[in-house]
Amino acid sequence: MQNSFVTDAINLKSYNLSESDKIIVMYSKDKGLIKGVAKGVKKTKSKLGARMDMLVANTVMLHKGKNLNTICQAEVLNTFSRTRTDLDKIFYSMYITEVVNNFGLEEDPSSNEIYDILYKSLNAVSNAKSKIEILLIVIKFQLKIMKISGFSLEFDNCLHCHEKVEDTTMFFVSELGGVVCEQCSKFIPYKKKQMPYKLRNFFREMALNEFDYIGEYEIKANEKVCTVTFDVLKEYIELKSPKKLKSTSVLSELTAV
Repeated sequence: MQNSFVTDAINLKSYNLSESDKIIVMYSKDKGLIKGVAKGVKKTKSKLGARMDMLVANTVMLHKGKNLNTICQAEVLNTFSRTRTDLDKIFYSMYITEVVNNFGLEEDPSSNEIYDILYKSLNAVSNAKSKIEILLIVIKFQLKIMKISGFSLEFDNCLHCHEKVEDTTMFFVSELGGVVCEQCSKFIPYKKKQMPYKLRNFFREMALNEFDYIGEYEIKANEKVCTVTFDVLKEYIELKSPKKLKSTSVLSELTAV
């Protein structure tokens, strides 16, 4: 059908439209952010039913409308079922989807790459065996989504003098998007966070590693290191986000040490 299209998509959020209908916001493999009306989804006998729940990946067929598309069919790809019984997994998955919702675009040219990162992140979180493993996955997601969005972080060279930062103490500056050396730090008017070189090396490894690869620094990482790293990246993402992130207040309580 020319007025319809099929794509793989992950449900990010939903809005009530009427007593029985909802608008589902999804991130799709082919078209970036899309919205569709799930008609009758709130009824007990809905043919769409649980497939329109949050954190579900489907192959969906949508019929194009003048203002809104209508979701005609949905075939489940993954419900990330192990996430739904674990509060840590739920909240970190909500954070991941909110970041994608904030940075994603309609007809996104990077849709295939972002969808792949979103799917792999949610699946890895769902299958994680510990809080540290969850944090490692989300840190990789944070670094990868920032790179795709054009906000890559600099960990090798000082952003003030541009010299290579060797194995010494440095400072991370969110406003600059990376590190400055100790000598230059006194000239930087922004808030600075001291970063030992081993933590910098951890950041660098995490930026390179895939979700299914466990590197040397990951093996050695404890929950405190992971929490500090996550919080640094969370602050940077909040700074760059076009919309306020609502899930970060909940995560601040979860990551308190």
